[in-house]
Amino acid sequence: MIMSDTPRLPGLTLADADWLVQAALAVGTERGFPPLAVAVVDVAGEAIVLRRSDGGMPMTSRIAVAKARTALLALKSSGSVDLPGPIVDSIQHLYGGDFVPFAGGVLITDGGVILGAAGASGARAREDEEAVQTAVRRWQESRSTAGQK
Repeated sequence: MIMSDTPRLPGLTLADADWLVQAALAVGTERGFPPLAVAVVDVAGEAIVLRRSDGGMPMTSRIAVAKARTALLALKSSGSVDLPGPIVDSIQHLYGGDFVPFAGGVLITDGGVILGAAGASGARAREDEEAVQTAVRRWQESRSTAGQK
Protein backbone atom coordinates (compact mmCIF):
# COMPACT_ATOMS: atom_id res chain seq x y z
CA MET A 1 0.00 0.00 0.00
CA ILE A 2 1.48 3.36 -1.04
CA MET A 3 0.75 6.27 1.25
CA SER A 4 0.62 9.16 -1.22
CA ASP A 5 -0.76 11.51 1.44
CA THR A 6 2.33 11.04 3.62
CA PRO A 7 4.54 14.11 3.41
CA ARG A 8 8.26 13.74 2.85
CA LEU A 9 11.21 15.98 3.51
CA PRO A 10 12.42 17.97 0.54
CA GLY A 11 15.69 16.81 -0.90
CA LEU A 12 17.28 13.63 -2.05
CA THR A 13 15.51 10.50 -3.17
CA LEU A 14 16.78 7.02 -2.41
CA ALA A 15 17.87 6.78 -6.06
CA ASP A 16 19.88 10.02 -5.68
CA ALA A 17 21.54 8.77 -2.50
CA ASP A 18 22.36 5.40 -4.07
CA TRP A 19 23.85 7.15 -7.11
CA LEU A 20 26.01 9.41 -4.92
CA VAL A 21 27.31 6.59 -2.73
CA GLN A 22 28.13 4.37 -5.71
CA ALA A 23 29.90 7.29 -7.41
CA ALA A 24 32.00 8.08 -4.32
CA LEU A 25 32.98 4.43 -3.90
CA ALA A 26 33.91 4.32 -7.59
CA VAL A 27 36.09 7.43 -7.19
CA GLY A 28 37.88 5.74 -4.30
CA THR A 29 38.52 2.66 -6.43
CA GLU A 30 39.58 4.71 -9.49
CA ARG A 31 42.12 6.64 -7.43
CA GLY A 32 43.44 3.71 -5.44
CA PHE A 33 42.21 4.90 -2.05
CA PRO A 34 41.92 2.43 0.85
CA PRO A 35 38.43 0.91 1.33
CA LEU A 36 35.91 3.65 2.04
CA ALA A 37 32.65 3.90 3.90
CA VAL A 38 30.31 6.46 2.32
CA ALA A 39 27.10 7.87 3.76
CA VAL A 40 24.43 10.16 2.37
CA VAL A 41 22.13 11.85 4.87
CA ASP A 42 18.95 13.84 4.38
CA VAL A 43 18.38 17.43 5.53
CA ALA A 44 17.52 16.12 9.01
CA GLY A 45 20.90 14.38 9.20
CA GLU A 46 19.45 10.89 9.03
CA ALA A 47 21.18 8.29 6.88
CA ILE A 48 19.51 7.46 3.58
CA VAL A 49 22.30 5.19 2.33
CA LEU A 50 25.43 3.90 4.02
CA ARG A 51 27.84 1.45 2.39
CA ARG A 52 31.27 0.25 3.38
CA SER A 53 33.68 -1.29 0.89
CA ASP A 54 34.95 -4.80 1.46
CA GLY A 55 37.93 -4.64 3.77
CA GLY A 56 36.91 -1.31 5.28
CA MET A 57 37.31 -0.81 9.02
CA PRO A 58 33.98 -1.03 10.88
CA MET A 59 34.47 2.35 12.59
CA THR A 60 34.56 4.12 9.22
CA SER A 61 30.81 3.69 8.81
CA ARG A 62 29.97 5.82 11.85
CA ILE A 63 32.67 8.35 10.99
CA ALA A 64 31.27 8.77 7.45
CA VAL A 65 27.81 9.54 8.86
CA ALA A 66 29.30 11.93 11.44
CA LYS A 67 31.26 13.82 8.77
CA ALA A 68 28.11 14.24 6.67
CA ARG A 69 26.18 15.47 9.74
CA THR A 70 29.02 17.88 10.56
CA ALA A 71 28.71 19.44 7.09
CA LEU A 72 24.97 19.93 7.70
CA LEU A 73 25.47 21.41 11.16
CA ALA A 74 28.16 23.83 9.97
CA LEU A 75 26.54 24.53 6.57
CA LYS A 76 29.92 23.91 4.92
CA SER A 77 32.41 21.13 4.31
CA SER A 78 33.41 19.37 7.51
CA GLY A 79 37.08 20.08 6.77
CA SER A 80 36.37 23.82 6.64
CA VAL A 81 35.26 23.93 10.27
CA ASP A 82 37.93 25.84 12.16
CA LEU A 83 37.05 26.08 15.84
CA PRO A 84 39.11 25.91 19.03
CA GLY A 85 39.32 22.48 20.68
CA PRO A 86 37.11 23.31 23.68
CA ILE A 87 34.33 24.52 21.38
CA VAL A 88 34.62 21.37 19.24
CA ASP A 89 34.45 19.28 22.43
CA SER A 90 31.29 21.11 23.52
CA ILE A 91 29.63 20.65 20.13
CA GLN A 92 30.60 16.96 20.08
CA HIS A 93 28.99 16.60 23.50
CA LEU A 94 25.79 18.34 22.33
CA TYR A 95 25.55 16.09 19.27
CA GLY A 96 26.59 12.80 20.85
CA GLY A 97 29.94 12.63 19.06
CA ASP A 98 28.43 13.26 15.62
CA PHE A 99 30.54 16.37 15.06
CA VAL A 100 33.81 15.54 13.31
CA PRO A 101 35.58 18.64 11.97
CA PHE A 102 37.87 16.78 9.57
CA ALA A 103 37.71 16.71 5.78
CA GLY A 104 35.33 14.17 4.31
CA GLY A 105 31.85 15.65 4.74
CA VAL A 106 30.28 17.84 2.04
CA LEU A 107 26.94 19.45 1.39
CA ILE A 108 24.79 18.25 -1.48
CA THR A 109 23.16 21.27 -3.08
CA ASP A 110 21.02 22.18 -6.04
CA GLY A 111 20.84 25.85 -7.00
CA GLY A 112 22.03 26.98 -3.58
CA VAL A 113 19.52 24.80 -1.71
CA ILE A 114 20.88 22.12 0.60
CA LEU A 115 19.37 18.72 -0.18
CA GLY A 116 21.51 16.67 2.21
CA ALA A 117 25.16 15.81 2.79
CA ALA A 118 27.65 13.09 1.97
CA GLY A 119 30.48 11.81 4.13
CA ALA A 120 33.33 9.38 3.60
CA SER A 121 35.89 7.75 5.85
CA GLY A 122 38.60 5.14 5.44
CA ALA A 123 41.33 6.95 3.53
CA ARG A 124 43.23 10.11 4.39
CA ALA A 125 40.80 12.92 5.23
CA ARG A 126 41.58 14.85 2.02
CA GLU A 127 40.99 11.66 -0.01
CA ASP A 128 37.70 11.04 1.79
CA GLU A 129 36.62 14.54 0.82
CA GLU A 130 37.87 14.16 -2.75
CA ALA A 131 35.71 11.04 -3.17
CA VAL A 132 32.47 12.64 -1.98
CA GLN A 133 33.17 16.04 -3.54
CA THR A 134 33.80 14.40 -6.93
CA ALA A 135 30.65 12.28 -6.57
CA VAL A 136 28.54 15.35 -5.75
CA ARG A 137 29.99 17.28 -8.70
CA ARG A 138 29.32 14.34 -11.08
CA TRP A 139 25.76 14.02 -9.73
CA GLN A 140 25.11 17.75 -10.21
CA GLU A 141 26.51 17.56 -13.77
CA SER A 142 24.35 14.51 -14.57
CA ARG A 143 21.25 16.37 -13.36
CA SER A 144 22.01 19.48 -15.41
CA THR A 145 22.69 17.35 -18.50
CA ALA A 146 19.45 15.40 -18.00
CA GLY A 147 17.57 18.69 -17.62
CA GLN A 148 18.89 19.93 -20.99
CA LYS A 149 17.48 16.97 -22.90
